[in-house]
Amino acid sequence: MNKFKQFIHEFFVFGLKQAYACMFGGFLLAVMLVTKYWYPIEGLHRYDFIFLAAIAFQVFMLAFKLETWKEALVIIVFHLVATVMELFKTSDAIQSWHYPEEFIFGIANVPLFTGFMYSAVGSYLARVWRIFDFRYSNYPPKWTTVILVMAVYINFFTHHYWYDLRWLILAITFYLFLTTQIHFKVIKTHRKMPLLFGWFLVALFIWFAENIATYANIWLYPNQKEAWQMVPLAKLSSWYLLMLLSFVLVTLVNRIKQPLAKTVLQSPELEPLAESEPATR
Repeated sequence: MNKFKQFIHEFFVFGLKQAYACMFGGFLLAVMLVTKYWYPIEGLHRYDFIFLAAIAFQVFMLAFKLETWKEALVIIVFHLVATVMELFKTSDAIQSWHYPEEFIFGIANVPLFTGFMYSAVGSYLARVWRIFDFRYSNYPPKWTTVILVMAVYINFFTHHYWYDLRWLILAITFYLFLTTQIHFKVIKTHRKMPLLFGWFLVALFIWFAENIATYANIWLYPNQKEAWQMVPLAKLSSWYLLMLLSFVLVTLVNRIKQPLAKTVLQSPELEPLAESEPATR
């Protein structure tokens, strides 16, 4: 029974920490849903309000030290990378999706708040990394992961004109990360799971959030113009690749640390840590 109580307690703490890590993304989703049903501000478009609210929330998190400056840098990088992709995907020639409402703060067909939606993923990864003291075993050489996500990003554009290489990229991803384990600390003890499975869980969560966002009329796919319907599960492959891209971008500012237990690891870039080293930095 004591072990069962310990499990319940640890599971509860795990949920609280995840909610804390999702703070920015949860705020954006809440604003989207509330403003769908109630938006009384005249003279300010709803999309522009979401953009200003996202900036204000970021200032709030930094001011009260709920977010580090390093995590804020991750958000800026994601905003820039995502906006470039959005400009292409929503262009008149491509029209993978569109934003049906009016806005002032935007470029071409893209309202500026959209970058924050991708930044919410980067913010979550950077925060959850710190909160759970992520460590990795059998992590592949970092240069291979950088090349891999460059292929992911390029394929987001080129598959409209050439072959879609996502399944080849996914196959290479599974090959590189097949034995990689992510070690995370909920309270005192580090647990572990396959990193590939962890990415799938986050991609699934993003898919659920995407359904909420499209229901709230934030953006619409071509098959949702007449009436809203759930986003196809096939989109999970895109979100999985986005997770891979997001994760590797975060590794550029966060150090890959190996588990505290002394193990032989495959990548020379992993830095061994002593047992006495603080869990977080």
